[in-house]
Amino acid sequence: MSSLQNKIDFAVIITVQRANPNGDPLNGNRPRTDYDGFGEISDVCLKRKLRDRLQDQGEAIFVQSDDRKIDGMKSLRERAEAGLTKEEWSDRDKTAKAACAKWFDVRAFGQLFAFAGKKKKKGDEEDGDGVSIPIRGPVTLQSAVSVEQICISSMQITKSVSSEGDGVKRGSDTMGMKHRVDKGVYVAFGSMNPQLAERTGFSDADAETIKGILPRLFENDASSARPEGSMAVVKVIWWRHDCKAGQYSSYKVHHSLVVTPDASYQLTNLPGLAPEEIDGF
Repeated sequence: MSSLQNKIDFAVIITVQRANPNGDPLNGNRPRTDYDGFGEISDVCLKRKLRDRLQDQGEAIFVQSDDRKIDGMKSLRERAEAGLTKEEWSDRDKTAKAACAKWFDVRAFGQLFAFAGKKKKKGDEEDGDGVSIPIRGPVTLQSAVSVEQICISSMQITKSVSSEGDGVKRGSDTMGMKHRVDKGVYVAFGSMNPQLAERTGFSDADAETIKGILPRLFENDASSARPEGSMAVVKVIWWRHDCKAGQYSSYKVHHSLVVTPDASYQLTNLPGLAPEEIDGF
């Protein structure tokens, strides 16, 4: 299968209603914001959701979350060592090629096998050359940023049951806080680089798989912080260039899209580059 032949840029328009799209653990799990008060959803958070949806679809995923592990592996190192043969571990290029072929997220986003070069004893012998194996992926994804400053609501919560002890003596109510964004519209941009795709084997079919996943980003993703229906992808904008280098810079393509607080949008015409507009799930 040939690698990606055309540069691709894309945008995802996300609506939030009474949900915490991405809590900040260093700030009491309040929804992430920048210093100007605009909401953010980190690229790591978005990639996690992409990986989960890909895994739901049956794709092999290397970086599996603990609550979605399907192979029983306790660590990334254990999964890597079990997934590749001794021959594939014998050479850095073979390791990178085999990992990209086996795991979708590795050939899409890249991966640093920092543990691959560590020496491990087998009897009196040692394997490994002490060198990590970096793989640079062709798919990049920016953090989603709200189109206007967000307002965060906070709610104090309590629980009136004992978490510890024998339950004979009633404990004092435990106080806590929940935070949410009452209403917001976020936009995330991404790109796919054909030159890097040649190294990982990321193909046109892989790009189509991601295009099909993006409108369903929040499917099967409900939680107490994000109840069903509180977050949705309303539109995916997909620009496929006519060459590997791209007809325009990603900066110019991304800035051709202007999204308003009601989730409507306008596109500046870029001659020769017609975007595909895909409705959310």
